[in-house]
Amino acid sequence: MTLHPQTTEDSRSAPRWESYVAIGDSFSEGLWDISPVDPEQCRGWADLLAMTLSTRRQAAGESPLRYANLAIRGKQLGPIIAEQLDAAIDMKPDLISIIGGGNDILRPHVDIDSIAAQLDHAVARARAAGIDVLMGTGTDFGGQGSLALTRSRVALYNAHIWSIAQRRGAYVKDMWGTRSVADPRLWADDRIHLTTQGHQLVADIALVGLGLRPENPRYARPLNPSPVASLADRTRGNIDWAKVHVGPWIKRRLTGTSSGDNRTAKYPTLEEVR
Repeated sequence: MTLHPQTTEDSRSAPRWESYVAIGDSFSEGLWDISPVDPEQCRGWADLLAMTLSTRRQAAGESPLRYANLAIRGKQLGPIIAEQLDAAIDMKPDLISIIGGGNDILRPHVDIDSIAAQLDHAVARARAAGIDVLMGTGTDFGGQGSLALTRSRVALYNAHIWSIAQRRGAYVKDMWGTRSVADPRLWADDRIHLTTQGHQLVADIALVGLGLRPENPRYARPLNPSPVASLADRTRGNIDWAKVHVGPWIKRRLTGTSSGDNRTAKYPTLEEVR
């Protein structure tokens, strides 16, 4: 299978994708980037990517991008593929982003090789249908913070993702290689979802992964240094985080419930982005 070459976008041309479907979990649903037009709705990097692709297409005299987002928070990779992939392929889009596995990695026990095989099969199905695929690596926090213990799992999964991309001719949104995204200020209070600024950065990482220019040419530059918090402030912050976020997460695991239970996709059909 022919692999996608590393190309640089001609600024005068329209992105070639006419339609795009995002599938995944809370990351692609857009937590916690609140929509500026609907405070009850999340926006997020996938929406921002769709908006940019559509704007560039229209600026070049082409039709607006058509976009759907089937991602639902709390989903592990298996349910993402079982519940969202067929619907996405049936829409016959030009591009699908398949981002998942993060919720699997957070579990006490996970078989990384198994979820990588599931992802490989999903990508192969989409590619066989003539659809371009965008995947994404996890972030490297350098073994620091609340996700320090998952670093080796994320690194192994990332290695699989790059191999799948090479084998299947897919694109990769490389968060691991973009060091600036690990800044804690780009992550929400729960420490596992992005802020609005974080989602904007990831949208640029996605554009670059697709061989397009970022909206912000300085996207990969680190933020200015922030004051170092005192030990007392860090301790209070960790205690508050455990009470507000870790406790409810553990309760959901023990009761077999999910934050995505009874939720439906926010954009279930392809619609023009204007």
